[in-house]
Amino acid sequence: MTSIDLNADLGEGFGRWRLTDDERLLSVVTSANVACGFHAGDAATMRRVCELAAERGVTVGAQVSYRDLAGFGRRAMDVPPAELAAEVAYQIGALEVFARAAGARVAYVKPHGALYNRVVHDEEQAGAVIEGVLLADGSLPVLGLPGSRLLDLARKAGLPAVTEAFADRAYTEAGTLVPRGRDGAVVSDPEAVVERSVELARSGTVTAHSGARIEVRARSLCLHGDTPGAVELALRVRERLVASGLTVEAFA
Repeated sequence: MTSIDLNADLGEGFGRWRLTDDERLLSVVTSANVACGFHAGDAATMRRVCELAAERGVTVGAQVSYRDLAGFGRRAMDVPPAELAAEVAYQIGALEVFARAAGARVAYVKPHGALYNRVVHDEEQAGAVIEGVLLADGSLPVLGLPGSRLLDLARKAGLPAVTEAFADRAYTEAGTLVPRGRDGAVVSDPEAVVERSVELARSGTVTAHSGARIEVRARSLCLHGDTPGAVELALRVRERLVASGLTVEAFA
């Protein structure tokens, strides 16, 4: 691989409360997963992030979620497929208004939190997400975990399927993310995150939580914007990727 995308979850605030340093992170990442109001975000926040992203030439993506503001979209939920499809389309459409007004567009879709993990294996919920994407725009790329049902169904529906990896999350030997409730699920050592970023981007491999080497080939690397020192860490990751000979650029 000669190029890699850096994405981050942004716009994760609500009203006067803000979780991520959107302005500074948008000077580092190449793709912005913008919260669409279901797990975080509101109209003013979406508008502001889209304007900042457009100013900096950062690609805008819709980060869709279960309707779960209180739980930040991280609680398991059972949503009927037809309802979930409509809610996914609704979230994409809401963000598209602000992206267009800023002179940009929604260029891809990524599920968030519990929905992201659910569609790795759940055929029905993954199918509902894809149906929602198709309702909104039949050409949008879908960003997700390699080997997930979501990306399999995206390909079958004719949507571009884009793989991503997480430098700051631990992996199981099956290539899935270690649940956040378990010890070691989040990689907190900054240097380890930087080294894992380069390893994932250059070789498509990483050390799993068990110590085994696994393959995780991805076009995009996600850096979480809600971790302490997120901006400084993102800068270090980008600098090290460039120093290793990679081009950092958006996939969409």
